[in-house]
Amino acid sequence: MNMHAARAALGFDTLKTILGISVLAIRWDEAVTLLTRLIDERRFTKVSFLNAHNANIAYTDPTFAEALEDFLILPDGVGVDIAAKLLYGAPFPSNLNGTDFIPAFLQASSRPLTVALLGATRVNAEAASAKLSALAGQHKFVVIHDGYFSAAQEPEIVERIARVRPDILLVAMGVPRQELWIERHIDARHCTLPIAVGALLDFLSGTVPRAPLWLRRLRLEWLFRLWIEPGRLWRRYVVGNPVFLWRVFKQKLTHRPRPAEAHR
Repeated sequence: MNMHAARAALGFDTLKTILGISVLAIRWDEAVTLLTRLIDERRFTKVSFLNAHNANIAYTDPTFAEALEDFLILPDGVGVDIAAKLLYGAPFPSNLNGTDFIPAFLQASSRPLTVALLGATRVNAEAASAKLSALAGQHKFVVIHDGYFSAAQEPEIVERIARVRPDILLVAMGVPRQELWIERHIDARHCTLPIAVGALLDFLSGTVPRAPLWLRRLRLEWLFRLWIEPGRLWRRYVVGNPVFLWRVFKQKLTHRPRPAEAHR
C-alpha cells in the first residue's frame, strides 16, 4: 500500500509536499493509531521518514525519489518543520523522527508482535534488540542479519525474512540504500510494515550517543550530532541544511518540478 492508498483507506488526508515528496501531517497519537491499524489489518505498507538530508538526496536522485512515492512518509526533524511553515504556514503537528517514534510505538503496542532487525553491525543490532526487548517485552525481536552483506547473500537474507514473516521489519542501512533495498526485495510475503530507520539501531545500542533531552527539545539534536561526528556529518548539516532551505524557498517562489520529476 502506498502513501495515497493508506491515507485514503484510513481517513488521513493531510499531506504536505516538501520538494516533491508527500509527507503525512498527523499527530503522534494518530501515527500510532495508523501503524497499529495497518498491522492489525495486515496491510503491507512501506514506511520511511523525511528530513532535510533525505529530501536533498531525493531532489537529485530520480531513482530514490520514485521509490519514495510508494512509501508512507512521516516527518522527521526541524528542517522539514521549517519547510512546512514556509510553504504551508504551519509546521507538522508532530516530529515523528524514527529514533523516538519507533521505540515509543512499540511500547504503546499492546498486542504481541514479531519485530525483525536488519542492518547496522551485528554487535549493534544484537544490542538494539536487547534494548527493545527491555523497553517493550511483549514483542519478539529477531536479528536477521547485519547491514554488511553482498548481493550474493541477499536471496538467503530475503528468504529468512519470509520464514520469520515479522509484523515489522526495521531496516537500518542508511539513506538511500535502505529504502531502495526495501523497494527491490520486500513485499507482502515478507512482512507487514518494513520501516527504514537509519541510525536507530546504532542509537539504541548506545554506540552513538543521543543529544541531551534539553537540546532535543530545543530542536538542536543535529548540532550535537555534528559535534560528535564532524568528519562524517559536516557536509550533511553545514552544507546540506542551507541547500535544503534554498530549495524549499525556490519551491515556494516557483512551484516548478524538481529535476527528479522532470525526467519521468
